Amino acid sequence: MTLDTLIRRIPKAELHMHIEGSLEPELMFEIAARNGIRLRHATVEDVRRAYEFDDLQSFLDIYYESAGVLCHERDFYDLTRAYLRRASQDNVRHAEIFFDPQTHTSRGVAFGTIVDGIHSAMVDAARETALSSKLILCFLRHLPATAAMETLTQALPFRERIVAVGLDSSEVGHPPSKFTDVFDRARQEGFLTVAHAGEEAPPDYVRQALRLLRVSRIDHGVRSEEDPDLVAELAATRTPLTVCPLSNVKLRVFTSLSQHNLKRLLARGLCVTLNSDDPAFFGGYLVDNFLAAQRALDLDDGDVYRLARNSFEASFLASEDKRRLIDELDAVLPREGASEPRRK
Repeated sequence: MTLDTLIRRIPKAELHMHIEGSLEPELMFEIAARNGIRLRHATVEDVRRAYEFDDLQSFLDIYYESAGVLCHERDFYDLTRAYLRRASQDNVRHAEIFFDPQTHTSRGVAFGTIVDGIHSAMVDAARETALSSKLILCFLRHLPATAAMETLTQALPFRERIVAVGLDSSEVGHPPSKFTDVFDRARQEGFLTVAHAGEEAPPDYVRQALRLLRVSRIDHGVRSEEDPDLVAELAATRTPLTVCPLSNVKLRVFTSLSQHNLKRLLARGLCVTLNSDDPAFFGGYLVDNFLAAQRALDLDDGDVYRLARNSFEASFLASEDKRRLIDELDAVLPREGASEPRRK
């Protein structure tokens, strides 16, 4: 079996994927048409040509504009169902999905409309496929912490449908410390916590997320490598990093995929996972990220095994579900055979 085939066949989890970032242009035009929304771009091709970004902020500008077509429960259902179908084709067995309620409530969309649409799609996918999923609410860090607290209050009636809260949007200038009170309350209310940190901002943002927000895992975290003590801590504690290679290159965190530090972080013993971030914008879903990283960084099957196993270990699944999925992984790629060379 070739390594490409193996990557497609092994069971995997995806832990860093923004549902609004999976809005493909074709579906965006379809939803815009039924909602009577006129788009700035005339064709799908025009939209795809616009997906050239200088940095995180230039991406976020078009990301928020695209999300403006999402107005009704059906829109959020169709968006989520489309992603889950695509993920199932990649043999993603579990997905933990970010959503940005403030992007929509600021336009007058009810919080319940968003959650009901996403949740219904997750339930249908679980019934029709072997893919389980959980939902993570992300606060927009460029907005005031008071707005995040208001959003957390809105989320409380839906806490059975939301496993964790997170932090995303413009990183530089909006440190985790800004949201300490919100995350303290979220934990008191029973939510787990994650946070984007160390993508564009320095390693100190990762330290703040760990110390002040007491997160279970770090989303991105690639700049942690600049601080050897932090790397040692992350390795010792097995704190997961949900890394997104194609996204990092698209947003110029790295100049090319061959320069990415994914393999170095793995070699240092960190619990690195592979993810797609915003696949409609960055040119690849989970398998696309696996294949691109494997070719650019010469990952071997041992690396692929560790990335897949890490994804289950780092998930918010119950321990027995983690064990079952790791057993499935071992049935396709036994750990003891992971070092045997395979044809690309």
